[in-house]
Amino acid sequence: MKEADPAPSRVVDEQAERVGNRIRQMRRSRGLTLVQLAGRTGLSHPFLSQVERGHARPSMVSLDRIAAALGTTQVELIAAGDPGSRDAEDERPDVLRAGEGARNEFPNGEVRLLTRGRRAFDPIEWAGTNTDLGDYFRHSEDEFVYVVSGALLLDLESDGTVRLGAGDSVYYQGGTAHRWCSPDGSRYHLVVVKQRPDQKTPERP
Repeated sequence: MKEADPAPSRVVDEQAERVGNRIRQMRRSRGLTLVQLAGRTGLSHPFLSQVERGHARPSMVSLDRIAAALGTTQVELIAAGDPGSRDAEDERPDVLRAGEGARNEFPNGEVRLLTRGRRAFDPIEWAGTNTDLGDYFRHSEDEFVYVVSGALLLDLESDGTVRLGAGDSVYYQGGTAHRWCSPDGSRYHLVVVKQRPDQKTPERP
């Protein structure tokens, strides 16, 4: 799946620019060209160029592909857009107000990180109205999803499809293919908690 190459434009916003700068830094530190990164992600190099300059914001699926190609995570890339991010070693309690936090907007939805700095897990607020399931997410970390409001159609590939309503939740292990959408175009509101890669339980011998 390739995203459409957007026409040249101005910077979307400061967060998009900071995320793009972080992607460029990581790509260069790994000795990759835009063309090579495009080959690893299945995204076009003109689109990736727009992302790196903050002229376009990738969808969550595309951000997941970029993160995997760079050896990082969606959350780490989104967090780079937060001007108020904390030092990784800062262990003090941190209050995050409703209008604060790193965000990633995309067609028919928005994601907001609910913590700053490195934590034992990554809680995320996710809202959307998309009716297209799109591509599957696949990552090695366990994940928990709680439906705050609205309805969600959750496709777990070989494990089937289930409809979730407000108050419902689901937990699945890393490696489980998953994707979701609104059953009817109405807004769903989720809290998603992702396990950090460095918190994974070691495999048993």
